[in-house]
Amino acid sequence: MSFVRRADPSTTYTDNLYIHKFAAPSSNFAARRFSSDTQLFRYGPEPYNGEYGHMGFTGSPTAAFQNSFCSQQASLTPFHVTVDGQSPSVADTQSNSCSDAAKESPVASNVSQENSQSVSDTQSFEIEVDFDEDEIRLKLQELEHALLDDGDDILFEISQAGSINDEWADPMKNALLPNSPKESESSISCAVINSGAPRTPKQLLFDCATALSEYNIDEAQAIISDLRQMVSIQGDPSQRIAAYLVEGLAARIVASGNGIYKALTCKDPPSLYQLSAMQILFEICPCFRLGFMAANYAILEACKGEERLHIIDFDINQGSQYITLIQFLKNNSNKLQHLRITGVDDPETVQRPIGGLKVIGQRLEHLAKDCGVSFEFRAVGANLGDVTPAMLDCRPGEALVVNFAFQLHHLPDESVSILNERDQLLRMVKGLQPKLVTLVEQDANTNTAPFLTRFREVYDYYSALFDSLDATLPRESPDRMNVERQCLAREIVNILACEGPDRVERYEVAGKWRARMAMAGFTPCPFNNNVISGIKSILKSYCNRYKFEEDHGGLHFGWGEKTLIVSSAWQ
Repeated sequence: MSFVRRADPSTTYTDNLYIHKFAAPSSNFAARRFSSDTQLFRYGPEPYNGEYGHMGFTGSPTAAFQNSFCSQQASLTPFHVTVDGQSPSVADTQSNSCSDAAKESPVASNVSQENSQSVSDTQSFEIEVDFDEDEIRLKLQELEHALLDDGDDILFEISQAGSINDEWADPMKNALLPNSPKESESSISCAVINSGAPRTPKQLLFDCATALSEYNIDEAQAIISDLRQMVSIQGDPSQRIAAYLVEGLAARIVASGNGIYKALTCKDPPSLYQLSAMQILFEICPCFRLGFMAANYAILEACKGEERLHIIDFDINQGSQYITLIQFLKNNSNKLQHLRITGVDDPETVQRPIGGLKVIGQRLEHLAKDCGVSFEFRAVGANLGDVTPAMLDCRPGEALVVNFAFQLHHLPDESVSILNERDQLLRMVKGLQPKLVTLVEQDANTNTAPFLTRFREVYDYYSALFDSLDATLPRESPDRMNVERQCLAREIVNILACEGPDRVERYEVAGKWRARMAMAGFTPCPFNNNVISGIKSILKSYCNRYKFEEDHGGLHFGWGEKTLIVSSAWQ
């Protein structure tokens, strides 16, 4: 059963769009709600061996990655497809040109580019200052860890100040292979350790990430070739997550991550009457849905007794959060006299005929009319870094609420740019003197963590998320596969394959968000007992592995022992 469905297939789109339910979804949701003519992945009974095609992922022989890598030694283009749709032979992948092309990849050139930039910057001054760059970086990381309490293992941070030496490499491998036998005869295959016992996909993934962190491209390529024989996007959750992590690591070597991220679309619905992949994710994963619900409850509690409410949303997505809010107001005895929502998005998205901000506004207006709620919607087409208070049209006599749902982590912070758009936007919002600010974000550190630590964080976070989907939709569900490849795979590739401004999926843990909000002048606004009791009651209808707890005034939603989403409110 879906959370959101059409009341009657015969009714028009504008008459009665959604009916909300609080029951857990069933497999029937998959057949009804979403389909796509665009096949970004090619499915089949054989294990997944994927290469990124011109529109995303397509099936290919196992040597696809190495051929794609070698083909880009002259010019690093995001995608590689041969004329017949197949990749060249395995023998072609072993040419020496791979080693030369590696020098062009972000993995091999990362250090040299940083050093070149450092020299260029230093030469622009007449006075030269001598310092140990590695020592300075280490001190900054230790300071950040102490101030923001990001929850990461500081030993992993320290190990990334330079190459991982033998002293650190052995304990790390032992941690990944706790029961591995002692060394004996060597093996040719990377999928077999020295004793001859096969390594699991998880062990190979971490070995590959370690090789990339040490700029050992040849070893990483060999491991990727082995992994592609072992994983499948149609397998169990561990195989599915491994399949996408392999492609993220492969994309890092060939510098194709940014192109893939742009090619895979998760927010755009395929048609006027279908949900986007991200909307489906929000519905089938209770952690996301309950995160939105907690924000709505906080808004309603804060605005009790108010006659006019103005909500500013910096990423309204497809308006799912406000469909629930408007329907709640329909049955609320203390109904608002007027609700106004201002949605902010980039200029191109505002005008898009399918799924654009203006279309979403019209949809909400029709729903509000059916519910008898006085409603006004305004679309602001502007990049978040360019938004000014004057654009938001705040009016006297209105209770102002600002909602940040899965948006702030996309803005670059001080680690990316001296402009620090993330904190700049928060300070601007604080200047608006809102009655409440709601924040809903993923709970993971993919922002400032070095690559190897970041890979570990991605593996833990998305493994829990992929596992949780097993409790809501069957593995063969088209909806589930669309969500995994268009939303989750897209994020994984960006986090692992991109650096600098191109890496936009920069999650932060709850402790960092608390520090960031406090530095912008906000104070926490804990959820009251009614909100907590209501959410606990709803969560009982789901699998008992979904967890919920309150910590430092925020509500943490997760799967097993891993927190996935944190919802908090601020004043």
